[in-house]
Amino acid sequence: MASNKYILMLGLISLFSSATYAQQSDAGYDWRDSSKIATRNLPQQSEFLNNQYPYPAKPRNMWELGFAGGNNMVLGDIKAKADVGGAITLRKAISHTFSLRAGWFGGYAQGYPNVPSYQAGKRSFQNWKHSGALDFIVSLNPNSHYRGNPKTNLYALLGLDLIATKVFVQTPGGTQIDGNYNTFYGGGQSVNPGTITSFGGTQASNGRKPWTLLGGGSAGGGIAFKLSPKVNIGVEQRFTFVPWDYLDGQKPAASRTNDIYSFTSARLNLNLGSASKRIQPLWWLNANNFIYNELNRPQHMKLPTPVLPDADGDGVTDQFDMEPNTPAGAPVDVRGVAKDTDADGVPDYKDKELLTPQKCFPVDADGVGNCPEPACCTELRARMDSGLVGNTTCNIGNLPSIQFRAGRATLSRDAMTMLASAAAQIKGTPDCRVRVIGHGASDKRAQQLSWDRVNTVIRYLVERQGISEDRFIFSYGEEGDVNTVDLMGTKETGPNSVPAPHPNLKGR
Repeated sequence: MASNKYILMLGLISLFSSATYAQQSDAGYDWRDSSKIATRNLPQQSEFLNNQYPYPAKPRNMWELGFAGGNNMVLGDIKAKADVGGAITLRKAISHTFSLRAGWFGGYAQGYPNVPSYQAGKRSFQNWKHSGALDFIVSLNPNSHYRGNPKTNLYALLGLDLIATKVFVQTPGGTQIDGNYNTFYGGGQSVNPGTITSFGGTQASNGRKPWTLLGGGSAGGGIAFKLSPKVNIGVEQRFTFVPWDYLDGQKPAASRTNDIYSFTSARLNLNLGSASKRIQPLWWLNANNFIYNELNRPQHMKLPTPVLPDADGDGVTDQFDMEPNTPAGAPVDVRGVAKDTDADGVPDYKDKELLTPQKCFPVDADGVGNCPEPACCTELRARMDSGLVGNTTCNIGNLPSIQFRAGRATLSRDAMTMLASAAAQIKGTPDCRVRVIGHGASDKRAQQLSWDRVNTVIRYLVERQGISEDRFIFSYGEEGDVNTVDLMGTKETGPNSVPAPHPNLKGR
């Protein structure tokens, strides 16, 4: 009967343990919360939070107080009878897998004779025990790669026990005294090999019988089911092995094994400690939680800045670059194609006339249109050639017009690229000056914005391109496209800086 009972119990444990892998839970605890870290572990936690150490510190976790009650039996040479036992335990996690448990285990057991010479209806033996135990527990299912925190805890245990036991037996035949149990098994090691000592009485006394002290070891396992973060219930089977064959008062000559205590119990376990300072016992947390949650939604990892290949350095990665070999410094659009502002077929980095009117198409290889020179310009050149007027032109070529966004006085990336190209022309013609012309004269705000934009262009060419400030002529507030600043080569002279017309509107 006993063997069938244990087979059934082990089958139920296996059934319940298989269900643990279907449980889902949360991530566990907030690893950034240093209030749950012991003072001695705070340096590690600080290094971890600052990405100086790869592992978080182990948090403080709760103790588990357990109460157990159930069937206490002696498995020996006499037919065992199910009886009563109890336990109080205190368990603490060492890690997510290993824990230690200390406890008191007590119980009463009895058996009936299996030979007819005993008094009919009388129990063959009575056994009382009290033991202190230290169990080493291995949790078998907290860590998983496929779920969060477990809802059940399947575990195995090994323990060391110090046992005080008292055994009365019925002697077959004769007159029975002391409540029909006149034989006491116990005493010192010299009397009964395998025992430590006896205490609390004398063997000769018919009233007060002494206790026998034994050492032993336990093995077993159990399963617990979480009801809440503070409460769980479970079942456990614990076998205690002793180096003694008199737990049932009998030692047949043919017996080669010692007697065993069996304790099958139902358990109620309570987690002790403040949730504001401690997390649940570690065997209720999956140690892989932090890793998988960080992979799913990084909050702590130091992710490197992605470096995407850009062979021509135009700011458009090769994956999206429709023209992957544009020259260095050539302005491009969002597809990496060299810009052609006037759509004359000559890209801006080659075009010497960036805004050729369509009526002057087609253009030559330099992007210069075929329109004839205006009559006024022809006449002026003739007068200059004859010495009638001073020569105020230079051979600097066509300089670009710089576009600004409405209401803004900052240079775009394209504008800086065009100015960098113009700077090469300006440096190549040291006998020329450049008039920087801003437009906008309709009101005070427009005039000040025109001044700001001219100043921005001159500052860029002086400070970023290294051109002497006295090469420029500052001109603003003229008629024309209000979002444009024009550059024009000249041999004229003029101021390279002028006061802001409306300083109170400057930079607004």
